[in-house]
Amino acid sequence: MAKFEVPEGWTAQAYRFALDPSPTQVRAFRSHAGAARKAYNTMLALVKAVMDQRRAERSYGIAEAGLTPALNWSLAGLRKEWNRRKDKAAPWWAENSKEAYNTGLDALARGLDAWSKSRKGERAGAAGFPVFKSARSRRSVRFATGSIRVEADRHHVTLPRLGRIRTHESTRKLARRIEAGTARVLSATLSEDPAGRWHVAFQAIVRRSAGVPGHIGAGAPAVGVDVGVKADSLLVIATPDGREIGRVPAPKSLTAAQARLRGLQRKAARQQGPWDPGAKTSKPPSKRWARTNRRIGRTHAHAAAVRRDVLHKATTSLAQRHQVITVETLNASGMRSAGGAYKRGLNRALADAALAEVRRMLTYKCSWYGSTLVEASRYFPSSKLCSGCGRRKPSLTLADRTYVCDHCGLRIDRDLNAAVNLARLGEPRLGEQSPAGSGPVAGRGATRETEPARAGDAGGRETSTPHRQPPGKTGTASPQGEAA
Repeated sequence: MAKFEVPEGWTAQAYRFALDPSPTQVRAFRSHAGAARKAYNTMLALVKAVMDQRRAERSYGIAEAGLTPALNWSLAGLRKEWNRRKDKAAPWWAENSKEAYNTGLDALARGLDAWSKSRKGERAGAAGFPVFKSARSRRSVRFATGSIRVEADRHHVTLPRLGRIRTHESTRKLARRIEAGTARVLSATLSEDPAGRWHVAFQAIVRRSAGVPGHIGAGAPAVGVDVGVKADSLLVIATPDGREIGRVPAPKSLTAAQARLRGLQRKAARQQGPWDPGAKTSKPPSKRWARTNRRIGRTHAHAAAVRRDVLHKATTSLAQRHQVITVETLNASGMRSAGGAYKRGLNRALADAALAEVRRMLTYKCSWYGSTLVEASRYFPSSKLCSGCGRRKPSLTLADRTYVCDHCGLRIDRDLNAAVNLARLGEPRLGEQSPAGSGPVAGRGATRETEPARAGDAGGRETSTPHRQPPGKTGTASPQGEAA
C-alpha cells in the first residue's frame, strides 16, 4: 500500500486531549488494549515457532526448497494469518473493534521489519528482535477507520465501537479547524499514561499559511541553542556576535520527586506484590500494593508533565522569534548507556533533562512557524572551540564549567561558548531559501580531533565526511531476515 503523502500547503499535526470516561468505558478501553496485546503475542509466538522450525530443519541438512514455508511478516500477511487463527486463539474477538487487533499486528510488523533491516545493515542503529508484551505494558489502541469525530459541543469525541466519550478539556482548537475546513482527521490513538488517565490523540493534516508569520524575526535572526543538565542552564541561547539572549533553567522535576518516589517504592516493596520470590510464581496483588503503584505512576506522570510544559514553552518561543536555530545532534541514549552505578547520578540528570526532546520539538515547530532548523553534526566540537579565536582546546571535562582559551586567554561560560559556536555554524543559512524545518546537518568537516576547526569558518561549507559503513555481516539474510 502506498505511503500517505501530505498535500502541498498542509502539515501533519497531532491534538491530544485528556478523557473523562465512565467505568464501563474504561473497561472497554482495557479490553481493546488487551486485544491488541493478544494479537501481537499470538503472531509473535507463531513467527518464533516458524523460525525455530526452519533453523532445526537446516541443521538436519534439508535443502532450502524443502523447508517449512516462511511466514509473511508484512502487515497484510500477519493480518491474513491472524484471521485464519482468531476463532481458536481469541474466541471473544468479536467483542472489540477490528482496529484493536490491527494495532497489535502493525506494531509487530514494524518491529520485525526494523530487526530485519538492522541485520542487513539497511537502517541506522541496532534493533533487537521483538519481545512479548505483558499485561503491565503501556496500553494503547489506534483507530484509522470507522466513526472518528470531534463533537460540536467541544467536550465529547466519538470512536469506533467505544461510542461517545467525554473529554476532560475542551477540544475547540481542533474543532474550529475542522469546521473551517483547514484540518482533516486521519486517525485517533487511545492511550493510558502511568497515572492511569486515558488520552486520545488525533493525527490530522492541517492547512497552514505558506508565508512566514509576522512574529518571525522579533528576536535575533540566527541563534545557537546549547542544551545541558545544570539547574540554571537547560537551554542557553546566544547570537553569533557572542551575546547571551536567553537561559532556560532546568525544571528538575524528576529530581524533585525522588524523595517521594523513594518512600513510595519502599512502601510497595513491603506490601504484597504480584510476585512471590519464595515460590517463584505470580500471585494476585494486594489492593494496597496496587494503590501504592498507582501513586508511583501519578508521581512519574506529574514529573513528565512539568518537564514537557517547560520544553514546549521554550521551543515554541524559539521557533516563533528566530529565523535560523542551530542545535546539537546528541546521542542522548548513548550518553546513558555505560558507566553503571559510577555515573547513575549523571544518567538520571540526563534523563531528567530530556535532551533529545528539544531537537524533536523544534523539528516540527520550525516547519509550523516558518523558521529553519540547522542540526550540527554529532561530532562538531561546539564546547571545545574558542568563540574568540577559533582554536580548539585539546581536552575539556564535564567539571570544567568555565572555558579558558590557552591561546587568546578568553574566559567564558562553557555553555555560552558552545551556543555562540552553534549560532555561527547556522548563520550562513539566513540568506538561503530552504524548506522550513528541513534540519540539515552542518559542520560535518569539523568532526575529527586531528583536523583544524575554527568557529568563524564553521558555516556548513566544510568537506563532508563519508558515512560510517555498516559492520560486516556474518552471513546472508533471507527476505524475512533469517540467517542463511
